Amino acid sequence: MTLQPQATTPPSGPMDNVDRQLLDIIQTGFPLTPRPYADLGQRLGIGEDEALERVRALKQSKIIRRLGANFQSAKLGFVSTLCAAKVPQEKMDDFVARVNACPGVTHNYLREHAYNIWFTLISPSREEAQATLDGISAATGVDILNLPATRLFKIRVDFRMDADA
Repeated sequence: MTLQPQATTPPSGPMDNVDRQLLDIIQTGFPLTPRPYADLGQRLGIGEDEALERVRALKQSKIIRRLGANFQSAKLGFVSTLCAAKVPQEKMDDFVARVNACPGVTHNYLREHAYNIWFTLISPSREEAQATLDGISAATGVDILNLPATRLFKIRVDFRMDADA
């Protein structure tokens, strides 16, 4: 689904208590039902259209980065690797675009460090991960440091938005 704000919703207005409650719910409890925005609206005491509009406005204002499921990739037989690269400024746009175009990239960050781009890649196998990285390097001329995960440390992080919760 593509989320676009409607003209009636200011894309960068201040969040109110309903927005905060909405964010608390959708971080870990987004309804997996035929009409999730109706369910969200019911929980918040607003209509389905308003719930959808609020999510659209929060996405447009970049408070919400993405809506989607998180899977435990290892349980699905996939492998994960952390990647780092020293990307010269003149190659930055092309490098970032190529990394972001890869379906298995879950995060991509600019850092103030010699290794200035860090990203994670999920792939069906170590060989496929390396082939993806080799393809990016061949196309951009930038070497990528491949740091495969050997042990998972995962903590659940919810950002409480509703001060009354």
